Amino acid sequence: MDFNINQPVPFDQRKTDNIATHYQEIIKLLGENPEREGLLKTPERVSKAMQFLMNGYDQDPEEILRAAMFTEDYRQMVIVKDIDFYSMCEHHMLPFFGKAHIAYIPNHKITGLSKIARVVEVFARRMQVQERMTTQIKECIQKTLEPMGVIVVIEAQHLCMQMRGVQKQNSITTTSDFTGVFQQAKTREEFLNLINRK
Repeated sequence: MDFNINQPVPFDQRKTDNIATHYQEIIKLLGENPEREGLLKTPERVSKAMQFLMNGYDQDPEEILRAAMFTEDYRQMVIVKDIDFYSMCEHHMLPFFGKAHIAYIPNHKITGLSKIARVVEVFARRMQVQERMTTQIKECIQKTLEPMGVIVVIEAQHLCMQMRGVQKQNSITTTSDFTGVFQQAKTREEFLNLINRK
């Protein structure tokens, strides 16, 4: 299945029905009555919601970058910050959400700025852990654009920490990963100063 991640998902009815059957059973096991009026269509709705939230598996993030790749003699930092995302923790299947900040220093290749945000969306729309997602975004940009360096910083709130378990509602998790020239402290510091400007 190939579709734009920001467009309505073309649902496969057989797959939707199959997933819905499992959710109907889960509702029963939790002690509810899936036949009552308010829950009659819930299994199908949840099935479609989950397919939408997981549609990153059907996308090729490298192809997204290549679709708008241009030759340009620009050798300074390109930053796309405050990219909102929503993802699903693979341990409890509860959401985590926040912002991604990404920079790269081109080496003759640049990409459309919206494509950076779309790469974040592709990896976010999968069952994830924040640490892996950070590295996947970095590796995708590094492999496809072959820049002089890439840095990715993600800040997120995790409902698996806020709604259950330790129940710390104000905690924020920050992860980072970088390559190339961003291994130099001075370059990383410049990036961090720029993303922290209001």
